[in-house]
Amino acid sequence: MHIQNSSSKYRRRLLGSLAAHVRAAGSDRRGVAAAEFGILVPLLSLMVVSVTDLGLALYRKMQVENAAQAGAQYAIARGFDASGISSAVASATNATNITASPPPVQFCGCPTSAGISAATCGTVCTSGAQAGTYTTVSARATYYTIIDYQIVAATYTYTAQSTARLQ
Repeated sequence: MHIQNSSSKYRRRLLGSLAAHVRAAGSDRRGVAAAEFGILVPLLSLMVVSVTDLGLALYRKMQVENAAQAGAQYAIARGFDASGISSAVASATNATNITASPPPVQFCGCPTSAGISAATCGTVCTSGAQAGTYTTVSARATYYTIIDYQIVAATYTYTAQSTARLQ
């Protein structure tokens, strides 16, 4: 019987000591900030990458718009030259994948409140002015996201178009 009593005393003492450690750990606040930080770091990192990705996508969209405008400005300054305009579009920004797609076109038209209506060159428009010569320059580029988010597309194709009167 003496063996059983010492064994049960040992168990009670061990359980009491364990309970005291659990109570002490429950009220101890040391390291809580580090644990919370460890939990939040992946979420904060994903937010930073996502915002950076969004900014890069918007920057690519602006590059495409600027490239289309640069092509139209080239046509205004030097006249219609499809290969020259395409080169101006491609070299307008530091992005390597911006192309003049579809190729630039030249057409005659009359300005209206809704835009430019196609007309035969040399005809008189309803406003009384002669039909002008215009060019339409398009630019296109694809943006690939930094990571695959699974809920949005991994690639975006941006297109921009700029129309300018040459004569």
